[in-house]
Amino acid sequence: MSWLSVKYVFSFAGGRREEFVLRFDAGSFDLVAPPMAQPPEWTRLTAHRCGNCPLDAHTHSHCPLALALAEPVQRLGDVVSYEPVRVEVITEERRMVQDTTAQDGVSALLGLINATSGCPVTAFFKPMARYHLPFANENETVYRAATMYLMGEYFRACEKSSTPDLALQGLLEIYRGMEVVNRGIVARLRAARTEDSTLNAIVLLDLYAKQLPYAVETSLGELKYLFHAYLR
Repeated sequence: MSWLSVKYVFSFAGGRREEFVLRFDAGSFDLVAPPMAQPPEWTRLTAHRCGNCPLDAHTHSHCPLALALAEPVQRLGDVVSYEPVRVEVITEERRMVQDTTAQDGVSALLGLINATSGCPVTAFFKPMARYHLPFANENETVYRAATMYLMGEYFRACEKSSTPDLALQGLLEIYRGMEVVNRGIVARLRAARTEDSTLNAIVLLDLYAKQLPYAVETSLGELKYLFHAYLR
């Protein structure tokens, strides 16, 4: 099996350093992690289960997203959200460095894990995860999400002879589904009694999920000037 990897390095004041090497199956870009010997109770599928979870508890004893988050939560769960940190993100193509707060750094890491964890609801974001752009601003996120969705509609139209959803209504539904997942994960993390950095990291992701439907309706028009060549 061939692998792709993304490394996150958190360097805190005082010399603390936390490094996460995420490995992905090159054929599917699914996150591949060694099984946990004793997963925390809050990772069980039935513990604060998301309202839109399609998994069968008889075949999935634990939530795949919660399992994927367990190690980062354990290692970063004592970090305060406003604590300054230098984050290095190293992919196959480039190295990015950002001086930021713990909650922003953790949010970037958790966003990558969310999309590749095996959760059926978050899997729609796997194309964005494959071309990971940490610390993207709102306009960048809107652009990436819209182009990702429209490419998905292109493949769906080719395979199923369906009419593409050019109004992006399906994308809005995907983000509404993410809001439900984020609420479930926050409930799990509260049960884990972590510090506020991991909770706030999920809250930041949820903020994007809540704002994106409005941003799609307003911000996309602001990008139209870039596409004049297509409109001739």
